[in-house]
Amino acid sequence: MDYLHAMRLFVSAVECGSFSRAAEINGTKTSAVSRAITALEQDLNVGLFHRTTRRIHLTEPGTTFYEHSRSVLKEFDEARSATTALDSRPQGTIVLHAPSAFARRHIMPFMPEFLDLYPDIRLDVSLADVRVDLVSVGADLAIRIGALADSTMIARKLAPHRRILCASTEYLAKAPPLREPADLLRHNCLIWSLQPTDRWFFRHLATMMQEEVPVGGRLRVDDAKPLRDAAVAGHGVALLPSWLVGSDIAEGLLVPLLPDWFAMISTAPSGVFGVYPPRRSVPPKVRVLLDFLGARFGKPPYWDPSWSDEAPLVSSRRLTSRTLVP
Repeated sequence: MDYLHAMRLFVSAVECGSFSRAAEINGTKTSAVSRAITALEQDLNVGLFHRTTRRIHLTEPGTTFYEHSRSVLKEFDEARSATTALDSRPQGTIVLHAPSAFARRHIMPFMPEFLDLYPDIRLDVSLADVRVDLVSVGADLAIRIGALADSTMIARKLAPHRRILCASTEYLAKAPPLREPADLLRHNCLIWSLQPTDRWFFRHLATMMQEEVPVGGRLRVDDAKPLRDAAVAGHGVALLPSWLVGSDIAEGLLVPLLPDWFAMISTAPSGVFGVYPPRRSVPPKVRVLLDFLGARFGKPPYWDPSWSDEAPLVSSRRLTSRTLVP
């Protein structure tokens, strides 16, 4: 039995004074109203009505149940209205998960402005590099960077994701020349240990020639920030996100290398994405945050003003130490 529906039919019958009128108002049959009330009486083990041929009258237990039923239905309707109102304007708590380094640079500095714009929104932010199941942790939104894994989640691209081959002037002054991707075989490469293969992938922006180069070096780290620090300190060549090293390049701490080549650690399409659980419509609080971040990042993103959203590599020519090193 749908108890709430049965209670609604019962209250209608009381207020209309007949089962038939209650059925008409609720768009159902008189027999359905009668069955619902009989089911309530059986569940409560009391009679709710004195039935006559012309009219129904509440019993004493029926009067008590009617008063409480009206209160329950009123609170239920108010709860529905309040919930619908939450979904019609930006308000409530946003539980946000975001990668620590990216969020510290490119999300959290904007959040005071966002909260000023939307005073009815609260933020609960988790800065962690571990990808969590949004549904199981009760998150409204996550920022994901790189290639997206297969998922039932909904993703909105907020910005392209570019990596820049770079090194310090101190390192370049003592290292072999670096004029094409194959020259990386002679360099100490600073490796992000979570990259999917031991190769870096390149495409020439003019000729569209594609290459993939096996890279190696003395330092492997599962966090891009220490690789950036090692590159600035002159310890090698790194392939790092532009959102991480854009300011270092602008300040001259790092030098971009092979500017005629598009470089990535994977051939899979990538980007900076806002990811949220599927539902019939995007909650207003999530929508306005995604709109806000997209506007603040810009097109192209402010950390990478020279960037255009290049198509991913499709295939590439494999290079090996044997074929490249004399």
